[in-house]
Amino acid sequence: MSAESSTSGRSGLAAALVGFRTLARREILRFLRRPKNTFVPPFVTNVLYFSVFGVILGDRVGGVAVDGQTVPYIVFILPGLVVLGAIANAFENASFSIFHGRWNHYIEETLTSPMSYGRMVAAYVTAGVVRGLTVGALIAVIGAFFTPVGVANLLYLVAFALVITLLFSAFGVVGGLWADDWDNLTMMNQFIVRPLVFFGGIFYAISDLPSPYYELSLLNPMVYMVNGVRHGFLGVSEVDPFTSLLVLSGLTVAVLVLDAYLFRKGYGLTD
Repeated sequence: MSAESSTSGRSGLAAALVGFRTLARREILRFLRRPKNTFVPPFVTNVLYFSVFGVILGDRVGGVAVDGQTVPYIVFILPGLVVLGAIANAFENASFSIFHGRWNHYIEETLTSPMSYGRMVAAYVTAGVVRGLTVGALIAVIGAFFTPVGVANLLYLVAFALVITLLFSAFGVVGGLWADDWDNLTMMNQFIVRPLVFFGGIFYAISDLPSPYYELSLLNPMVYMVNGVRHGFLGVSEVDPFTSLLVLSGLTVAVLVLDAYLFRKGYGLTD
């Protein structure tokens, strides 16, 4: 009897994972099949960023003092640009997938499937993470054509990359459920996510800011994400990377739980 129960449990888990893999695969293939929309825009944008800010202005700025070291400006901005591309695409993928499904009513097929709400959320979030990490890696490769790129702490780099893309993919699920039209999606990405990142220390060291702007910058969560990835690449940071990683991980878990709760309640999914 025990063996039968064990076999039944494994079969049930396998069946549940089939649904998760199928949905995640569909959402990943959605952006892989549209490279002109997924990869060309960040490629062009970041070539311009590195050319203008890194090469042209970087020669005038020289180096940036961070954590007792002077870092060439083009190297300094690279981790922030990776963060910007990764989280923006993770957020956009999850929010678009949810809202597009609502707009065209095919998300109802997903909701009536035998998958749990948690696995539905996991599939949408996973696709967003894959897109975010892919674009982040693409930006790092672009940066390597302009300046040598090293990895000072691989563990921190991988950990922060996973956490921040998970977090913003999870936020994207909330955004996709909340949005009433396409303009709402654009507004969230362009007027909330990107400004926070730009004021998160991508192009400048927050330690150079006078009071009270320095203290206000510490309230911006992007500061901790950018500095965490910068610590992974360069080994320098203006904030404690370990504490930042713990706080961001806790926030990620909280938002994932919120996603599952909203799906269970049908928020934004049913009229």
